[in-house]
Amino acid sequence: MIVEFILNGRKVGVEVAGRDRLMDALWRLGMRSVKEGCGVGDCGSCNVLVDGRLVNSCLMLAVQARGRRVWTTEGLADDDKLHPIQEYLLEYTASQCGYCIPGIVMTAKYISDNYPSVSEELLRRILIANICRCGGYTRIVKAVKSAIESSRTRA
Repeated sequence: MIVEFILNGRKVGVEVAGRDRLMDALWRLGMRSVKEGCGVGDCGSCNVLVDGRLVNSCLMLAVQARGRRVWTTEGLADDDKLHPIQEYLLEYTASQCGYCIPGIVMTAKYISDNYPSVSEELLRRILIANICRCGGYTRIVKAVKSAIESSRTRA
């Protein structure tokens, strides 16, 4: 069957089987930022936004995306300009291997959209759902906090 939805601001259609996950459909559409870390929703590597909600794409069926708005990290950059969250992660050298970073970026985007004045404690509690195996969270937390604070001053 063909499932149509809005991906990163543009309407797409993708052929899926009933058991296919949203992650599988996104891969078929070339969204390589969506990573499968655990396949059971524990690591956050596959996080995307669906209608503004943070979703583990490994747990959502592709057919459930029909008619919805889905965002991946590929959709955050504006032409050649990175999203502020991406810029700050680079500035703080907050990633090492980079495998977990796309999921962290989407989690950070969710936090930024929903908690414009987030405390560091709450930020840590939300970000801990993204497992980073080769780095530490200190630089990630500082980068995300700086990006959120920066977006407040620009607004």
